[in-house]
Amino acid sequence: MFTEQDFKKTIREIPDFPKEGILFYDVTTLLKNPEAYGELITQMAESLRALDVDVIVGPEARGFVVGAPVAYAVGAGLVLARKPGKLPAEVFSLSYGLEYGSDSLEIHRDAIKPGMRVAICDDLLATGGTALATAKLVEQMGAEVVGLRFAIELLDLNGRERLKDYDVISFIKY
Repeated sequence: MFTEQDFKKTIREIPDFPKEGILFYDVTTLLKNPEAYGELITQMAESLRALDVDVIVGPEARGFVVGAPVAYAVGAGLVLARKPGKLPAEVFSLSYGLEYGSDSLEIHRDAIKPGMRVAICDDLLATGGTALATAKLVEQMGAEVVGLRFAIELLDLNGRERLKDYDVISFIKY
């Protein structure tokens, strides 16, 4: 079983990206390592197994990469939360503020039914804005958010505080 330190050894650190003064933790190097990627998915799935999840929501874009295999592993469906204009059928939409502007997410109207038990899986918990917006969108659709799972959490950005009303687990903390 991988420990947090084992996972950290597979993540490339890139200084000054996307701008000077930022240390970027590149999860793609973990994803290309089949042992690490498999172990991350296994641990995420195990943390959700007892929650009787109906669907996993993966926010665009790297949430797809962790959400899909976790959904398969727990026997749940996968729902994509996309940027505006990417989904072809009727959608529920939610706009939310970011530290540098605003963004929106959309989910197909027929993807989540009232009363469903939903987990949200993504690669990164930073400020918590996208995760909170995804949770609120799921709740707007009448479903219950039973857990949020993240590969990486940036502790200094306090995203967990914005998600204090939810069951949040991250596997790699910086």
